[in-house]
Amino acid sequence: MKVNTYNERELLLSLAQGEDHAFAGVFHHYRHRIYAIAFRLLGSASQAEDVVQDIFLKMWLKRGELHEISHFKAYLFTVTRNHIFTSLKLVARQQLAASELSATAVNEIKDAAIIHKEYEQILQRAIAQLSPQQELIYKLSKEEGLKRNEIADRLQLSPETIKVHLANAMRSIRAFCMARMDLNTFLIIMWLFY
Repeated sequence: MKVNTYNERELLLSLAQGEDHAFAGVFHHYRHRIYAIAFRLLGSASQAEDVVQDIFLKMWLKRGELHEISHFKAYLFTVTRNHIFTSLKLVARQQLAASELSATAVNEIKDAAIIHKEYEQILQRAIAQLSPQQELIYKLSKEEGLKRNEIADRLQLSPETIKVHLANAMRSIRAFCMARMDLNTFLIIMWLFY
């Protein structure tokens, strides 16, 4: 439709009756202007295209009321501006939330690292207080990852003996750790590392 034959009032009346050609006429008349405003404010071609689609979707959904607006151009640009500002506020809130979440995650990682270091120190002291046999069996099982039968073969002991020594070592280590850590830290460690 040519610019000089554009009759907005007639198009809006036709649009109120749901005529597609009227919608197309208004769309082609304003889409580049709305795109330019959105691009200038958002700095993104894809976001500007999204704004154009959103604005014209809103316009289509309110098509029955548009013919009652006396200054349609001003109305359309106000709707566009408000939509863009709402989008910018949403993006700002999302970025703030992501930033806060990131800061929280960093703090949690630091806290976990401190707890892990504390746990490792206490664990090493707990292992050192075991009998030499229990310490060896514990290290073969937990640090080298050997199964009971493999430890039994290596130490030339029965698998049942290995089981008893390992159970006693674990009980002794747990008691040692619980006596040296507060309950919350101990529970966190049990949850994180076991």
